[in-house]
Amino acid sequence: MSEKRNSASETGSPGGEPVFISLGRLGRLHGVRGEIRMQVWSQSPEKYLQVGKIVYVGEAHHPATVRSVRTHGDILLLAFEEYPDRSLVSVLSNQMVFVPADELPSPDNGEVYLYQLLGLRVVTDTGQVLGNLEEILETGANDVFIVRGEKGEEYLLPDIDEVVRSIDLDAGEIRVHLLDGLLPGF
Repeated sequence: MSEKRNSASETGSPGGEPVFISLGRLGRLHGVRGEIRMQVWSQSPEKYLQVGKIVYVGEAHHPATVRSVRTHGDILLLAFEEYPDRSLVSVLSNQMVFVPADELPSPDNGEVYLYQLLGLRVVTDTGQVLGNLEEILETGANDVFIVRGEKGEEYLLPDIDEVVRSIDLDAGEIRVHLLDGLLPGF
């Protein structure tokens, strides 16, 4: 469904609202000028990664200022002010890159961030409450919503237009249409 295409992984706070959103993972070094490869998980990295922007690296969320950013095939090459050469930036290999959730740009009209969907009530178009959205699996073909029912039952719903009919963040609700045979007993 087009309204959820800005994806990013999240790390949570005690209240459930993410504090940091993961944009991708740093990988191998590139060249001798302190550049490092980044596998990007966001569809629009240019919204988040700009020269002079502070991002946070690793589980400890160490701040790093973007010195340069450029595309290289299907990855990004990043360099940070605090890590000016190859030997210094090597400590960042295999680390995640985060931005604070409250610094994310507003999603485009009709879009939401995936983390905003977690915890929403999932209701069928006939009014039956299935449970709450607990997790989103990003499979490549389409995302799969994992919904946890009141009695602990688990429902897997494909995130396709035929199933996910509407998302209302203000009401805290996702409306779904259950296709024949999608869930046993429905």
